[in-house]
Amino acid sequence: MPIAKPEDILKDLQSKKIAPVYFLHGEETYYIDQISDYIEANALPEHEKGFNQVVMYGKDSQMGQIVNNARRFPMMAEKQVVIIKEFQETSDLRSDEAHKVLQKYVETASPSTVLVLAHKHKLLDKRKALYKALEKNAVVLESKKPYDNEIPKWIESYVRQKQYSISPTATLLLSEFVGSDLTRLASEIDKMLLNIGESKQIEEDLVRKYVGQSKEYTIFDLQKALIDKDVLKANRIIHVFSQNPKDNPIIPMVTILFQFFTKVLLTHQATDKNENTLAELLSVNRFFVKDYLNASRKYPLPKVIQIIHFLREADLQSKGVESGSMEEGDILKELVFKILH
Repeated sequence: MPIAKPEDILKDLQSKKIAPVYFLHGEETYYIDQISDYIEANALPEHEKGFNQVVMYGKDSQMGQIVNNARRFPMMAEKQVVIIKEFQETSDLRSDEAHKVLQKYVETASPSTVLVLAHKHKLLDKRKALYKALEKNAVVLESKKPYDNEIPKWIESYVRQKQYSISPTATLLLSEFVGSDLTRLASEIDKMLLNIGESKQIEEDLVRKYVGQSKEYTIFDLQKALIDKDVLKANRIIHVFSQNPKDNPIIPMVTILFQFFTKVLLTHQATDKNENTLAELLSVNRFFVKDYLNASRKYPLPKVIQIIHFLREADLQSKGVESGSMEEGDILKELVFKILH
């Protein structure tokens, strides 16, 4: 079977198209939990779960026990569900003999059992015969960590599913505060929605209040100060950053500023300055186009090219190249000075 997408698996489950074996593996745990939790909650009617639903944990199980549970017949029901959480911790998972036991089951899986194997935090070795058997006979989900640039769209989609909306600035702030951990993002969004009141849109102030309490400033505050050429505020922000280098690592900041000024460069070079056209060219929400237009007015083209050079230098320095005894805070202060003067 081809590797399945999480949304397709959930759609099939909601339509009661349930497969005999699900193998859910990968670094990103959000979709693994979402699918296994859905099966646990919905695959059987409530009155059948007592006798026909078994939830086991890998660290307390061996492959023989798992397969024996999967092979037994349901009691007074058409199906039974066997869910193995933290399957990656199964005590004999690395044993070739255990692989053969599970492989044999997967190739002749009981049609009256729904077996769910939740293998978190890493992939099963795809070179193994067991994986090839799973790929051929089971529904396989490969849950990958999303790229940073995919997070804003994921946030917007998740909020939309909850029948709310989120402003572009709030989306960026949330991704800055939380990062790419989808489970935590979902939890933080749910927390904000409990406190949103009558509004139907998550705004920047709600994110700052409920998610970013520990951060006085973010990289986007620094970016805004640079756009406005507000020297006093920019210096205040980098002072705060330099006092807390662990909470404000320089490499992600340089990356975000590099992406921003690269798009300012594209704005300079664009012949059509229409906001809709620029939004498409820059691959950004139309809401942010005014920031790039404003920056292009404040920073002439030669200066933008120079800033991109400074950012490349700072990136190398942050990785220990020609940085001497400079700390991250010193590198950031020098970078901001060069950008503003």
